[in-house]
Amino acid sequence: MYIVMNRFKIKRGSEDTFIEIWRNRDSHLKEMKGFNRFYFLQGKTEENYTLFSSFTEWQSKADFEAWVNSEHFKHTHRNTNNRPNNSDIYLESAQLECFDVIL
Repeated sequence: MYIVMNRFKIKRGSEDTFIEIWRNRDSHLKEMKGFNRFYFLQGKTEENYTLFSSFTEWQSKADFEAWVNSEHFKHTHRNTNNRPNNSDIYLESAQLECFDVIL
């Protein structure tokens, strides 16, 4: 299995906006071969941000890479690099973390 996580530091006071962005996403993940599950996680709140993470589980790295190269991915992430209306809610860029499941 293969686990992919994106970690986001969202400025305090912008949590509800960020959650709504994710609630309204049209990801098509469930249509992708090898997709197992998705979690959207809210972590601890620090002085100037709240930590969030998206968590996806895939059957294999190849399945995840097929998702990244799909039209569904392009559609879902079409505004990822250019968020004119919401760029001010991010303390910094998202951090992508990928893991092969060992046990």
